[in-house]
Amino acid sequence: MSGGIDSTVAALMLHQEGYEVVGITMKTWDYATAGSSKKETGCCNVDSFNDARMAAVQHGFPHFILDIREEFGDFVIENFVDEYLAGRTPNPCVMCNTHIKWRALLKRADALGCEYIATGHYASIRQHDNGRYVTSKGIDATKDQSYVLWGLQQDLLSRTILPLGTYHKTAIREMARDFGYPELAKKAESYEICFVPDNDYRGFLKHKVPGLEERVAGGNFVDKSGKILGQHKGYPFYTIGQRKGLDIAMGKPAYVTGINPETNTVVLGDEADLERNDMKVGRINMIKYDTITPGMEAVTKIRYKDSGALSNLYPQEDGSLQVRFYENVKGIALGQSAVFYEGDDVIGGGIIQF
Repeated sequence: MSGGIDSTVAALMLHQEGYEVVGITMKTWDYATAGSSKKETGCCNVDSFNDARMAAVQHGFPHFILDIREEFGDFVIENFVDEYLAGRTPNPCVMCNTHIKWRALLKRADALGCEYIATGHYASIRQHDNGRYVTSKGIDATKDQSYVLWGLQQDLLSRTILPLGTYHKTAIREMARDFGYPELAKKAESYEICFVPDNDYRGFLKHKVPGLEERVAGGNFVDKSGKILGQHKGYPFYTIGQRKGLDIAMGKPAYVTGINPETNTVVLGDEADLERNDMKVGRINMIKYDTITPGMEAVTKIRYKDSGALSNLYPQEDGSLQVRFYENVKGIALGQSAVFYEGDDVIGGGIIQF
């Protein structure tokens, strides 16, 4: 229970259905320990903790705060920094869900004698005919969060309930009002990374890695043939597909099409240079099936808000998948998640390697 509308309504729905509910709020991060004076936002501020606790108290079920800052910092934040320093673009929410939140929540559920864990994500879980547990898209296409849940393994899915997957956000807001929380129903949503103040990941990297700015400044912008076009502020501060904030006059729109951390170079090109029709995806987690048939057709999403593109999947000897798209896709970025769909069902997912 983050204190937001989705997790609060999910908890109250289950309570109303007769489940014996225990509310858990996870403290993953605080700006104070990071040396930031920014006001805490999103799921990790005191107001949100109080909102979650108040809902639990008013409806007569227990509430606990689970401090997972150490595990979160050791894994999610270190991974976030390491990925940018390696010239890749990480997705910390996927890492957090996969390796921290679900495992930490399940451990606490076991200690409290709880059979299931539940969250306010907009997705659904069911058991397929083959016995495997499958994540599917939520019916509200504008809120669907199945993409960020691709890393959940079978033991986690088998004990997870997602009550909101069959509802639209408008219905959840109406439920919040019906439960007596009109202010919660109007509460704005945060799309920021919880540990990055004002969504300024560059400032966060500078704070976490002393001397980084000086170390990487003065690298070269180059074109795809290697011709030097100018100097940049440091390769970690750029992402594939970036167009704004390049501070270089090209006489035409320029996009970041490549990043080389070894040489501290950032490749610039035209929008067409962002297009590719294949990629390699590693760290695969299978969901709907335990294996992939060579050439299996799937709709592959390469970012959260991506609508997906038709592709064929080819298993490789090293456990990765080669993905070949029917048509070129734009903006494939190393470190981002690729998620494979069969209709609304998640076949599996992994991390883009090239």
